[in-house]
Amino acid sequence: MADPRVVKLAEIMVDYSLALKPGQQVWLRTSPVAQEFNLAFYELAVRAGAYVLVDQSIPGAEEAFYKHAPDALLEFVPPQRKLVAETFDASLRVWADENTRSLAGVDPMRIARSRKAGAEIFKTMMQRSAEGAYRWCVTVHPTAAMAQDANMSLADYSDFVYEAGMLSAVDPVAFWRAEGKKQEELVGWLKGRKKVALKGANIDLKLSIDGRTFEKSDGQFNFPDGEIFTSPVEDSAQGWVRFKYPAIYDGQEVEDIELRFESGTVVKEKASRNQELLSSLLNTDAGARSLGEWGVGTNYGIARFSRNMLFDEKMGGTVHFAVGQSFPECGGKNESGLHWDMLCDMADSEIKVDGELFYRNGKFALT
Repeated sequence: MADPRVVKLAEIMVDYSLALKPGQQVWLRTSPVAQEFNLAFYELAVRAGAYVLVDQSIPGAEEAFYKHAPDALLEFVPPQRKLVAETFDASLRVWADENTRSLAGVDPMRIARSRKAGAEIFKTMMQRSAEGAYRWCVTVHPTAAMAQDANMSLADYSDFVYEAGMLSAVDPVAFWRAEGKKQEELVGWLKGRKKVALKGANIDLKLSIDGRTFEKSDGQFNFPDGEIFTSPVEDSAQGWVRFKYPAIYDGQEVEDIELRFESGTVVKEKASRNQELLSSLLNTDAGARSLGEWGVGTNYGIARFSRNMLFDEKMGGTVHFAVGQSFPECGGKNESGLHWDMLCDMADSEIKVDGELFYRNGKFALT
């Protein structure tokens, strides 16, 4: 029997997250594993009058590319990808991995080289998004591999995914709009403030948000959602942070990462596993060692780590930092082919902004 939550998710993507209109072009990046969702989304999008470019991955193709492509091909940017970035109105990425570890045997230097080549396209998409000319969203279709990563059965993982998006509610969109209102209160309190100090067992870091804007996350770019985020002033991060949770990039896990910042730049990095990948990605390009994002999770309905950053960075009681590309809409100026999120547990930590308590022991302290 078809899962009605799949159709409901497709409806939300078309009507709310992407808000597709007649004549618009949308790029659907997906996998054959998500066939039920793909067809539901496609039908609803064309009924809305949108043209859908279906870009379906071939299981194993990405591994074959990184292992066997000659150097010139690693640095090649397909003209059709450039055309999409410059002219399409929207994109939807459906995360539906058959094998979450397919790139575990790939040389990390080759991944970094390819990411660097695509930096200009990434910049174009981020800039158009900041201008309101390009809408994008990332969502998940549950798979057995992703369920195994989360240490769940497929049935339990499906429930986890759909409940995190409130898809069993009569009106999920109403829920997300209400969440957006709550986030606006936090964003409003932060407006115009300058100095941030994060201190606890896993962090002792200072940074500046002077002149930067915080964005809410209410299901229009990620789904499920639940965070507020900004791009710190590029040369401001000073101190260190340890990431309790594994940081995952293209299916490869880097464990026990610790980063030390001086004048906004990562000057020392270490990890207990996959140190080579960590250093390779931080050396992607000139902007990869600077912070592109600081976010605070607001979704206390996501109560467990699932090895999927779409969910994990939203967890209440955590903050996350991304090295690399920043958000122009937040005032960010850092440019990179990398944007890699890492998750920090804040259960016994506090955040002060301009000397005032904002957050303590995993909870917002505003009254």
